[in-house]
Amino acid sequence: MEIKIQPFLISDFSSEFATENYSVALWKGVGVFAVDNINYSYDGYTILFLSPYQKLKMISETDENVEILFFHGDFYCIEYHKEEVACNGLLFNNIYLNPGVALTRENYEYIQELFNHIKKEKSEKHPFSESIIKTYIQLILAIGSKQKSSIENDTVSQEKLPNKNAAEFQKLLETHFKSEKELSFYSDKLNITNNTLSKAVKKEFAKTPSQLINERIILEAKKLLHLTYRSVKEIASELGFSDEFYFSRYFKKSVGCSPKNYREKVGISVVAKMSM
Repeated sequence: MEIKIQPFLISDFSSEFATENYSVALWKGVGVFAVDNINYSYDGYTILFLSPYQKLKMISETDENVEILFFHGDFYCIEYHKEEVACNGLLFNNIYLNPGVALTRENYEYIQELFNHIKKEKSEKHPFSESIIKTYIQLILAIGSKQKSSIENDTVSQEKLPNKNAAEFQKLLETHFKSEKELSFYSDKLNITNNTLSKAVKKEFAKTPSQLINERIILEAKKLLHLTYRSVKEIASELGFSDEFYFSRYFKKSVGCSPKNYREKVGISVVAKMSM
């Protein structure tokens, strides 16, 4: 499946759901959704951006309609277009940010229209349909990036300063995640207890330090599998795993499939092919 828009009900996601595609879900209402077992609340118009094999679950008292745009990386490459719409580090592949975005009603209705245009182009199948659909996807991502950036800027302008320990943990994690996977390393570096660090990180990111360490390793593994031609053994070594088979088990426990199967389903990006 290269690209598809499919209607669902929120109740369809009462158990975990994941695919090999990038997904953009659009709905309205009040409730809670979970991505990779982390809960996020929503109230109003919402758009959600998921990378391949991220697991979605919905928890809501109402059963609203959800429309989801699925597109494979071979059809529209996020990494190739990331500079144009600033989406890769803002909407997708960012473990520190909520993957959902609160929309204005105007933007919600506009994106609904874009979904309808995509469905129309798919049904007509004329020679320019693929290019037009890619333009619509790019517009949806640009709107999402603009809205999310606005929300982040509003948070800063309201002087909500990040917790210092949580911010320092994030910096340390980005530097050391390949070699240091234990919580004690980070708390020792910050000269605080494991408990103090855990509380600060949980409050700031709604995740525990251990969850973020695991997510950061898995995110890098996914990138290396998708953006390079390196072998699973080479990737395991780069991420600090001395045993390729232990790495494969670690990856499968988090993602739901082996590194080899992930690469087969998601594919190797045009970015990797261009760098050869």
